[in-house]
Amino acid sequence: MIRLTKSTARINPEELALRLCERDAPRSKICDPPPPILYPLSSILHLLLYQSRKRGMLENGLVLSTFAHKYLDGFNEKHLRQYDQLINIPSNDWDIYYWATGVKPVPPQYNNEVMSLLQEFLKNEQREARIRQPDLN
Repeated sequence: MIRLTKSTARINPEELALRLCERDAPRSKICDPPPPILYPLSSILHLLLYQSRKRGMLENGLVLSTFAHKYLDGFNEKHLRQYDQLINIPSNDWDIYYWATGVKPVPPQYNNEVMSLLQEFLKNEQREARIRQPDLN
């Protein structure tokens, strides 16, 4: 079970519960956040694969979907978190593309093993044809 970033979960039940507690509780009561929501690994893999495909710009859709298709199943929990943060936290998809292609320097918070693997993947030294997204199986 892995905890996802707030942006991945779309609806953040932890924040909602905390806000409801603060709204409904007397001022002297301290509201504890609920425990994190954990998702099964298969759900996370499906969600990250979907998010890799639906980027809003064709370039990242192609790059991230082919990358996810090749590597996502072999990622450990640490790498899944890094990938989740990479594709869900930056607000501008062009930044991800420029970091991955080496046009812009990678910020320290995204300069990790997954980014290095993505940059190596984009070099495409085997000259694979990557002109369409992989099929969903």
